[in-house]
Amino acid sequence: MKKNICLLLFVLVQNSFLSAQTELLDSVALATHQEYTGLKEAMEEPQNVIKLTLKRQKYTRFPPEIFQFKNLQYLDLSKNNIREIPDSLYLLKDLQYLILSKNTLQALPNNIGTLKNLRYLNINQNEIARIPYSFGELENLEVLDMWSNELEYVPETLSNLKKLRTVDLRNILIPQNHQDDIQAMLPDATIYFSPPCRCAW
Repeated sequence: MKKNICLLLFVLVQNSFLSAQTELLDSVALATHQEYTGLKEAMEEPQNVIKLTLKRQKYTRFPPEIFQFKNLQYLDLSKNNIREIPDSLYLLKDLQYLILSKNTLQALPNNIGTLKNLRYLNINQNEIARIPYSFGELENLEVLDMWSNELEYVPETLSNLKKLRTVDLRNILIPQNHQDDIQAMLPDATIYFSPPCRCAW
């Protein structure tokens, strides 16, 4: 009996510990949280990696080691030379902040909408032409920075992003009628456009 009680207490404590590990941090807590700036350092204690910044590391592909950080909530891979983000990005289910600016991305994963906790996405200064249909499933997205991309299409599912408050689409050639359509899809968001072009979409 005593042995069973001890085992039960161990399971309860373990479950409590695991739950605490996966608790989502607010923006203030994330801003001040311990930051890992190298994969070697992060790999020494993968369960503790909440915030990972790997900018200017000369990566040409998404480092697969990142998928070992199951509690990751903040990922910065800016200023590399990454061309593609794998569909397996969905494994980072707690991700809230994703910064991929200044790479050579041409597309986003088709299943990016599975990142239900994503609040901030920065993909500026890439070569992205299309936003995937599943993008409209990012129900907690608040900030989208797409400044300076090759955008030529946005899906109607964009209108599902009720929490989206700021969108930067400057330095992208978008005709007036499509700027109007995007604004109509996101009536509660502040959207930054460059002057409309006389071009076809």
